[in-house]
Amino acid sequence: MRPRPVAMSGWPRPEGALPLAGSRHAWWREMATQSGFRAPEGEEADLFSRARAELCGQALDRPLVMGILNITPDSFSDGGAHFALEDAVRRARGMSLEADILDIGGESTRPGAKAVSVEAEIGRVVPVIRAIRGAGILTPISIDTRKAAVAAAALEAGADMVNDVTALRFDPEMANVVAEHGVPVCLMHSVADPETMQAHADYADVVGEVYDHLAMRMQAAFDAGIAREKMIVDPGIGFGKVLEHNLALLNALSLFHGLGAPILLGASRKRFIGTLGETEEAADRMPGSLAVALHGAAQGVQVLRVHDTGETRQALRLWAALAGEEAGRDGA
Repeated sequence: MRPRPVAMSGWPRPEGALPLAGSRHAWWREMATQSGFRAPEGEEADLFSRARAELCGQALDRPLVMGILNITPDSFSDGGAHFALEDAVRRARGMSLEADILDIGGESTRPGAKAVSVEAEIGRVVPVIRAIRGAGILTPISIDTRKAAVAAAALEAGADMVNDVTALRFDPEMANVVAEHGVPVCLMHSVADPETMQAHADYADVVGEVYDHLAMRMQAAFDAGIAREKMIVDPGIGFGKVLEHNLALLNALSLFHGLGAPILLGASRKRFIGTLGETEEAADRMPGSLAVALHGAAQGVQVLRVHDTGETRQALRLWAALAGEEAGRDGA
């Protein structure tokens, strides 16, 4: 077990409590180790406490809600629901009232999913992004793609950041596109490709291996000209991981603040929630998804990628009040 901050939330805070990665709600004051607990050493206090850079002009002292908008016929939860242009724009308009960022994707990355051509993917996402901007919706847009040409077309159409589930590994030109546009990029841990990734769910130490992989991908991004303050990391829940791996990563989320970048958590409606919650249909996993989102918030996660934006926003407001928001302390 690698030393990690013991994440806490709630009020009052004890003397010596430090904000966890700049959070106004999550805090810490000691490190958990294999042998017990200890005070932070050396630069640990600053590394795990300092505020992260803004994301798309938004402060990260509270969790941002990233709403999922899949322009696909085969995504595991909402495939086909927003495939038509008018349906996608209608959903984007509704989510813009609840979410801080819209994450738009045109290729399913569910386990077993087949690849989509560059042309088909651009044809799915670019008209939607243009229509959203044409409708006057100003909410920042993330393009969820592993292909450089798709990312470039989406950014030119009005997207603001890139969310790459391969952490710039799939397309050698992706890093150049991100660097040239100067936009934020989310680097996610994954193995193999969506079609075969579950066959590669084999780790001696999933937490350590995912951490080291993300550290290496951050260095590769930096070497390609991407500023560190433009990077976000995602441990990749469900991507080439089974139930025990997902739980281990969720329980170790505070460790990933040691990478010095904001953390994105994408666990909404995923299979492990259905397994533990005994719900076969992905659409029925909203309560379990909220539980995981609130766990992430308590661990200082800065971005929560979810399907149920309104419900997540409401849950976070209640959690924030209970964790010490001024209105909560004053009894308002």
